[in-house]
Amino acid sequence: MKSAVLDKSTLRFLKELAANNDRDWFNKNKSRYLVAHQNMISFADALIVEMNKHDKIENESGKKSLYRIYADVRFRKDKSPYNTHFSFSLQRATSLLRGGYYLKIKPGDSYLSCGFFGPNAEDLARIRSDIFYNYKEWKKVLSSRKIKNTFEALTGDQVATAPRGYSQEHPAIELLRLKQFILRHRFTDKEVSDESFLKNVNNVFKSVRPYFDYMSEVLTTNANGESLI
Repeated sequence: MKSAVLDKSTLRFLKELAANNDRDWFNKNKSRYLVAHQNMISFADALIVEMNKHDKIENESGKKSLYRIYADVRFRKDKSPYNTHFSFSLQRATSLLRGGYYLKIKPGDSYLSCGFFGPNAEDLARIRSDIFYNYKEWKKVLSSRKIKNTFEALTGDQVATAPRGYSQEHPAIELLRLKQFILRHRFTDKEVSDESFLKNVNNVFKSVRPYFDYMSEVLTTNANGESLI
């Protein structure tokens, strides 16, 4: 596996940015930002290469996958001009492969997520229908050793009570309420800067495949198992 290490100086820059989140400090430290930014791009590039050995990723480069350091403050009470983390997302290629990956690097709060971050109305309806009829299969997949030992419990934004047309008494109401379907794995700062971090991230992403394979089947077939693609 190609070596790509997130340098401790990258975490140090982000930590100092959090304590000095203003344009004057950032401009004085712009060269440090550029080094940290390139470090993150190199890591994302190497990860894409590794992930394409066991999945199909549509992202062409780490640079295009990274989110901007400049914060969008239009709808935020916090008007700090910069994000204090680096993050990027990767999307599985082709309509047959569903789901996406996300990695956030922030001192004290680094994690990766796998799942369905914003399913459209049609996909959400199909997912809920499958949960309604096949919730035992869902619980079997989510309680499998590979998923349970690697990720936190399935999470995401949810409706307050029950989706329209569903009873609050359904045995899988906690799944039916979800509008996102996300699995998360957290990392310590020590793990992030370790030489094995690329390998570890790749392995965690790889371990989500039983869940993604099940969801791909759900979202590319109708309730009768007939292909929608």
